Amino acid sequence: MENKLAKWGFNNGDYKEKSLFSIRSVLETIMENLKEDDRRVLIHLGRGDPSAIPCFRTSPVAEDAIFGAVRSAKFNGYAPAVGLYSTRRSVAEYLSHDLPHQLSPDDVFLTPGANQAIEVVMSVLARPGANILLPKPGYPFYEGRAAYSNLEVRHFDLLPDKGWEVDLESVEALVDDHTIAIVIINPGNPCGNVFTSEHLEEIAETAKKLGILVIADEVYSHLCFGSKPFVPMGVFGSITPILTLGSISKRWIVPGWRLGWIAMVDPSGVLKKSGIAECLQNYLECSANPATIVQGAVPHILEKTTKDFFSNINNILKEAVDAFYTKVQEIPCFTCPYKPDGAMCVMIKLNLSFLEGINDDMDFCTKLAHEESVIILPGMVVGLKNWLRLTFAMEPAILEEGLERIKAFCLRHTKS
Repeated sequence: MENKLAKWGFNNGDYKEKSLFSIRSVLETIMENLKEDDRRVLIHLGRGDPSAIPCFRTSPVAEDAIFGAVRSAKFNGYAPAVGLYSTRRSVAEYLSHDLPHQLSPDDVFLTPGANQAIEVVMSVLARPGANILLPKPGYPFYEGRAAYSNLEVRHFDLLPDKGWEVDLESVEALVDDHTIAIVIINPGNPCGNVFTSEHLEEIAETAKKLGILVIADEVYSHLCFGSKPFVPMGVFGSITPILTLGSISKRWIVPGWRLGWIAMVDPSGVLKKSGIAECLQNYLECSANPATIVQGAVPHILEKTTKDFFSNINNILKEAVDAFYTKVQEIPCFTCPYKPDGAMCVMIKLNLSFLEGINDDMDFCTKLAHEESVIILPGMVVGLKNWLRLTFAMEPAILEEGLERIKAFCLRHTKS
């Protein structure tokens, strides 16, 4: 019998369009333009993964925890769908340190990283005709997952001249009876902003008024080095229900360990009464788990990592962003409206009127890679065309060289 696969009409165009929401796929496209004969070191300022950089090495406590979990022989088997109870308890206690109320292990669901937490939440919330509010600029994985779940996306603006605060007026204008949730990323990816407690409370009150859920992406929690401390959205869980997404990836610099979580911060019990809690559990019954060995290490990691480790990472990031911000001012076609207070990246406005032979942000990044072996992310990937997203989580000398190469490229393409 003839094979039927060709007749099913698989449309790669659908997947290709969704791949535009993938930072990885765009960066791979840009890297195809690197010169093979360029002997200079490739400088990658396009992704937030400094784990290979010696000064960003994870805590010895985390390494010892993994070794201990392996040697114990207690974590070689399958874990429950929602995660090991002991691990969920440790995550609940860790998050509760910053909250006015105590979370229980039953409030926490473990996932193989925060991206998978996004996938789970987008899939569970998707309903025919439903829509979700996402920030612009924002983290594109939300858009990709929403697209695969046929969940309509509506964008609200972050305001660069107000420290990338949420434009609450634009939020209210977008909401209708089919709006189910709003996503808040704090500390901000891609902007490096940190929301004040007052602004977070305004967001919570707005969500309550509109009757929608808040999804708080706090993957970069506590990576704050400016004047604004990190305040979790869950502090305002008594105002409106919160789903907090987090992981050990960024604060401990171990993205490859793939351990994230979804935490229900909901003292009023709305998420349980509405069935969302049960839906999360049911979805995870049909999904992959984080590696059991990593789950086994997490309680020790969360409880025993010293404050010195965290303060050292934040100090390194602060020194990097100070040097970065100073150097960026020397590049005439760049405008940096906000000096980052947190996270690992920053948004730069590209002033094309200064440049010759550069069509847009993607063209800029492609030609920069070819001429200078420097990789940065075009802003169109995160929702702002003709902007650029750069990471500053680099060794100071490498960061400085990368910015020097970008400056040389811009001067070479400056209109005469």
